[in-house]
Amino acid sequence: MKETKIVSAGGGFAGWTAASYLDKRLARRADTEVVLISRENFILFTPMLHEVAAGDLDPSDIINPLRRILRHVKIVQADVQAMDPSRRRVRCSGGVAQLEFDHLLLALGAETNLIDLPGLSDWAVTMKSLSDAALLRNRVLALLEEATLQSDPAARRQLLTFVTAGGGFAGTETTGAINDFVRDTVRYYPDLNERLIRVVVIQPGDLLLPELGEELGRYAERKLCERKVEVIKGARVASYDGSLVRLSDGQSIPASTLIWTAGVKPSAVIASLPCHKERGRLVVDEFLSVPGVHGLWAAGDCAAVPVSETGEFHPPTAQHGLRQGLIAARNIEAAILGRPLTPFIFSTMGQLATIGRRAGVATVFGLRFSGFIAWCLWRAVYLMKLPRLTKKLRVMVSWILDLFFAREIEQMITLRDVEALSELAGRIRARAAEQTLFTSTPAAEAANHIQT
Repeated sequence: MKETKIVSAGGGFAGWTAASYLDKRLARRADTEVVLISRENFILFTPMLHEVAAGDLDPSDIINPLRRILRHVKIVQADVQAMDPSRRRVRCSGGVAQLEFDHLLLALGAETNLIDLPGLSDWAVTMKSLSDAALLRNRVLALLEEATLQSDPAARRQLLTFVTAGGGFAGTETTGAINDFVRDTVRYYPDLNERLIRVVVIQPGDLLLPELGEELGRYAERKLCERKVEVIKGARVASYDGSLVRLSDGQSIPASTLIWTAGVKPSAVIASLPCHKERGRLVVDEFLSVPGVHGLWAAGDCAAVPVSETGEFHPPTAQHGLRQGLIAARNIEAAILGRPLTPFIFSTMGQLATIGRRAGVATVFGLRFSGFIAWCLWRAVYLMKLPRLTKKLRVMVSWILDLFFAREIEQMITLRDVEALSELAGRIRARAAEQTLFTSTPAAEAANHIQT
């Protein structure tokens, strides 16, 4: 019988890194059970999401199935709904009622922070999941098709205006990618021209990519402007009704697309825990253990990990999440086997961002790079970090083909598909009502997701 039960909640960078370590070390043992709870049955390599949105990569290129990577860990595809550290149980959605644990690693990541602004949750497009990126690409193509049916230049310009809220890494990379994609694609539409396209990025601060410093931030802004991107600084989105973006400085931008990348927040599940938090993140000690709760650990974006030298907290980045997941798994193993724990000590090695085709900015070990060299460095670094050789080769082939051939511009989801999905959602809701199911059941959740 299994005597020790380890549960890792979350399939992001921290969660699957921890599960991979435990898969090789503890999950093989007859007296230990390791469970990974993940919303999807795959690992999503989020740094390449904007390349999916721009059609440079296929969605399947940046995901890896968990069951191919984890051979001994039990995979549970579900959402974590609540946790009870005192009773040592985790409640999940779907067919899994509760899971018991001796050690629980919380690596639930972060969610898009849709601030309570008028119309934002109803109309804004996010860039957090694989479906977000794939649907954004499809949206661009659908708007191009719709613009050809319009005779009014103002209506066409509104359809072909794309506004990004947030000038950080996600916002800047997405803006550059979408700008390249829509301007490269419009030439296949004889009734349209590039003058109708408007791409805008809104940054509340006075600098794009502030994490990289003023020099690289100014370079990124200059390069985007050279590619006809408008950069609005010192303003925030005040409201959006699906056709008009209103800014805090009084400006208004007619646009059919608002891409929201202006921040994330920790998982809502964390908020219910009676533990100390820092800006919503669960505060842990240097060993990634939650103080005062035996067997509870946290890593990744949902954890506030202290920096011993300064008393501040490590930033919630992918490179920190990967290493925190590994250290957390090692400490769980050490706690079970009675060994000393290892503190988390790590300094950021560098940060990289692309700002459109064949241009990027990077700071690595204190050295700054920009332009083509930074773009090549970005691709080399993230290609190495992409899990599994098969996916690396597929991405390499896609990038090589991209040097010689134009992007594909087929629209994968049409209006007919949307109508069919809406009808399917209605049938699922009707079926759920007949069976007197509650709104939190998998059927109702599926219907809501399809309708959205």
